[in-house]
Amino acid sequence: MSTSRIRKEVDEALLAFVDRQRPALLAISDDLAPLLSALDALLTGGKRLRPAFCYWGWRAAGGEDGADGADLVQAAASLELLQASALIHDDVMDSSDTRRGQPSVHRRFEALHGAQSWPGDAEAFGAGAAILLGDLCLSWSSEMFETCGLGGDRRRRARAVYDLMRTEVMCGQYLDMLEGTRGEATAATALRVVEFKSAKYTIERPLHMGAALAGARPDVTAALTGYGLPLGIAFQLRDDVLGVFGDPAETGKPAGDDLREGKRTVLIALTLERASAAQSTALRRRLGDPALDRPGVDELRSIIEDTGGLAACETMIERYLGEAERALRTAPITEEARRALAELAVAATARST
Repeated sequence: MSTSRIRKEVDEALLAFVDRQRPALLAISDDLAPLLSALDALLTGGKRLRPAFCYWGWRAAGGEDGADGADLVQAAASLELLQASALIHDDVMDSSDTRRGQPSVHRRFEALHGAQSWPGDAEAFGAGAAILLGDLCLSWSSEMFETCGLGGDRRRRARAVYDLMRTEVMCGQYLDMLEGTRGEATAATALRVVEFKSAKYTIERPLHMGAALAGARPDVTAALTGYGLPLGIAFQLRDDVLGVFGDPAETGKPAGDDLREGKRTVLIALTLERASAAQSTALRRRLGDPALDRPGVDELRSIIEDTGGLAACETMIERYLGEAERALRTAPITEEARRALAELAVAATARST
C-alpha cells in the first residue's frame, strides 16, 4: 500500500470513528459541539507518520493486506487521537498560539469565551477546555484501538507496546518542561528529551506496535529498533531546525516560534556550547521572549548559524539518519517493507515539511 493510500484510509477511519462518537456527545448537550469542531479542525492536518510506521511495522513482520487490513488501519489510526491529545496539551504548556496553521485549541476556546462575553477569565477557560479535549482524545485513542477488530492475543501484545509508549511520551514531556524551567539544558539532556518525547513515540513504538499485531519475531522487533530509534532522533532534530528556520507556510507555525517559546532543544544546546560570551548573553536574553519580533528572530538565527550550532545539528541529523539506513539494510524484513521504510526515512528528515 502506498503512503498516500495509507493516509487516505487513516483519514477515513478517523472520520468514521469521530462521527460514531458525535451523537453521544450531542445527546448530552449541544454545548459540546465546539469541542467536536475543534477536534475536527485539528484532525484535518498532520502527516500521519505514526500510523504509517505502524502499518509498515506490521508488514515488516509478515502482516498482509487482506481480511485484517481495515482492522489494522483502525488500530494504526488510533495513534492520531493519541497525537491529538499530546499536541493539545503541549500547546497549553507552551502557550502556543497556533497549530497546523490555525489557532491552537486553547486559543480557540479563549476566543469563544470572548465572543460570548462570558464572565470570568477567558484564558483559564481556554486552557481548561483544551485540557479536557486532550483527555477525551486520550480516552478515545484507547477505545479506537480496542475496538479495531483484531484478535485478542494480537491486540494484547500490541497494547503492551501502546501502554509503554504513552508512559514514555508523558515522561518525555515532563522532562522537556523541566529542562525549560531549569534553563540550562546540555546537548545530552536535550537528547534524553528527544528520545522519550519524540523518537520512541513517533517511530520506534509505532513500528513495534504494528510488528506486535503481526506476531513479530524478537529479531524483527530488535531490527526495527535499530532503524526506528536513530531515525526518530533525526526526525526530531530536523523538526527543531524547522522550528527556527522553517517556512511558516510549511510548518504551520509563525517564523521562529520555538525561539519565542524558549524551547531548550539540542540545536540551542549545541549553539550555547559554541557561543562566545557576548553571543551566549544575547541568546539567553532573548530566548523565550513572547514579544520577540522578526529582527529579534533574525538576530538569534544569525547567532545559531555563526556559532556553528546549526551545522553541528545538521551533522547529527546525518549521523543518526545514516545509522538508521545501515540498520535497515540488514534488517530481516521483506524487501517491500525495506523500500517503504527507506522512503519514510527521507520524508521524516527532509529539510522542509
